[in-house]
Amino acid sequence: MHNYTMPGWKERRQRALADVIRSGVLASQEELAERLETRGFGVTQATISRDLEQIGAVKVRRNGHLTYALPEDARSNANPRLAAVFHDWVRSIDLAGNLVVIKTPPGSAHLVGVVLDQSDLQEIVGTICGDDTIFVACRSAAEAEGLSIKLEGELH
Repeated sequence: MHNYTMPGWKERRQRALADVIRSGVLASQEELAERLETRGFGVTQATISRDLEQIGAVKVRRNGHLTYALPEDARSNANPRLAAVFHDWVRSIDLAGNLVVIKTPPGSAHLVGVVLDQSDLQEIVGTICGDDTIFVACRSAAEAEGLSIKLEGELH
């Protein structure tokens, strides 16, 4: 039996889900759940649904069949260092009005904040870093939403 509260479990499960999606044509959440089960991740349909939303997976038509795909095109290729730091240090991204709220492991927010400050992301007005939380200020809620989508693409 797996300890579902084990640190990093969600991240490992979502990485496995992304790998499963990349591996082939999968049209249903049931198929995804079966593939995850073979990798040691027993999950419910509700968990699959939440994970798909959080990793940004979408259904697309390929060769006449509907299948899940990852939003690789949403990735910001402007800064490979940003992608590497986000992949290694960012745990979650959330929205709060015109702010993008980024969570990191304790003591890591400054590392991520410096990379954000050095990026050329025009949506960023400024950042405030705590111990494990970063507030990224944008000019509007719409800009914050667009930035969060870009930054979530850096997680995968």
